[in-house]
Amino acid sequence: QEVADVALQLAKYCIDDPVKSPLIFGEWEVVYCSVPTSPGGLYRTPLGRLIFKTDEMAQVVQAPDVVKNKVSFSVFGFDGAVSLKGKLNVLDGKWIQVIFEPPEVKVGSLGFQYGGESEVKLEITYVDEKIRLGKGSRGSLFVFMRR
Repeated sequence: QEVADVALQLAKYCIDDPVKSPLIFGEWEVVYCSVPTSPGGLYRTPLGRLIFKTDEMAQVVQAPDVVKNKVSFSVFGFDGAVSLKGKLNVLDGKWIQVIFEPPEVKVGSLGFQYGGESEVKLEITYVDEKIRLGKGSRGSLFVFMRR
């Protein structure tokens, strides 16, 4: 609740049309999500966290419209990662939609793709040189810090 309260206060100082700002581009670390399974999906469920020790959750937003999400983990002594590459679509001054290709998993030297496309919608509620806040279409609050 404390994070949500601070995010609500910061949103009052958000620039106009944040999705049109070059501030959204760059390398970001996911430092908080109100719904732990939102970033990382099944890898962040209670069962997933028993098997996969998450090391890092990161997002790269590249101009003009590329988003790359990556969850790094270790499993049974091997380093691994699940990566998503998507196309960013601007819906309006605050909302974006990202359509992701099927995820790619790498564990050690093995890699494969699985599943199908996925889609997320995110409202950018605040962005500056160091922090980006977002609210998912289902109400999840995200806090990103620039790397």
